[in-house]
Amino acid sequence: MPDSTALRHKVAIVGASETEQLGRIPDMSAVQLNADAAFRALDDAGLTLDDVDGLATAGVSPAQMTEYLGIIPRWIDGTSVGGCSFLIHVGHAVAAIHAGYADVVLITHGESGRSRVGAGGFGGGARASMGGQFEAPYGVAGPPSTFSIPIVRHMKQYGTTREQLAAVSVATRQWAEKNPRAMMRDPITIDDVLSSRPIAWPLNLLNCCLVTDGGGALVLVSEERANDFPKKPVWVLGRGEASAHQNVSMMQDMAWWTGGEISGKEAFRMAGVGHDDIDHAMFYDAFSHTPMYALE
Repeated sequence: MPDSTALRHKVAIVGASETEQLGRIPDMSAVQLNADAAFRALDDAGLTLDDVDGLATAGVSPAQMTEYLGIIPRWIDGTSVGGCSFLIHVGHAVAAIHAGYADVVLITHGESGRSRVGAGGFGGGARASMGGQFEAPYGVAGPPSTFSIPIVRHMKQYGTTREQLAAVSVATRQWAEKNPRAMMRDPITIDDVLSSRPIAWPLNLLNCCLVTDGGGALVLVSEERANDFPKKPVWVLGRGEASAHQNVSMMQDMAWWTGGEISGKEAFRMAGVGHDDIDHAMFYDAFSHTPMYALE
């Protein structure tokens, strides 16, 4: 197996964009949101659909996107494992470009999460599925009830408090206040979080992920082409991926993010850096416990 560290500075991101609108977009379907982000990312790179020969997406199928965009790429990836799918796509695109499977890879995301226009169901809910048989009958339905279970274990094992969880929501809202595209920008306090509507103990409304419409896209190319574009390339230095379970009842340790540990170590190893080299970190903060798990 080739050493993944050899892929450093082999592939760069040369285009990136979000959809024109974010928040509530009732007149665009999930596929249209993918396409809107895709066109804007290509424009950011000074490219067109004619240049694209690799496509990765999740939520909608890559076949659906190629049909809608009118392209026939020679490499596709439809890996779909939840919110981190698109980061995994970046790693797969690096390997594909390095192997010569594609020259220009377009990664798209689009979700009609709030308006539900052209949106499918969320995975694992069919009655005959593992989750449908062994978790749904006990009240596990959707991320709030799923995520609440490991949080409770974390509270028992480490003494984590609801006030500490609320403090994470307050901190992330402070960042949202600085972002003109954020859906909710009003300041909140720990008391605001604790007094918001209960969802699934110990989660209240302001502990939970926002449900919005929108999307984003990236364009990746090889190092040979990376400096041919209008903006300075962003090199992919390290990537990691892992999958440990789908059902919450199958977590090996409910107080520890096993997949995150494995993927994080691989990303650091490939990039050739250590924790002390990092001076800016961005963690997935959908629910208020996820940055805590990532930091740990």
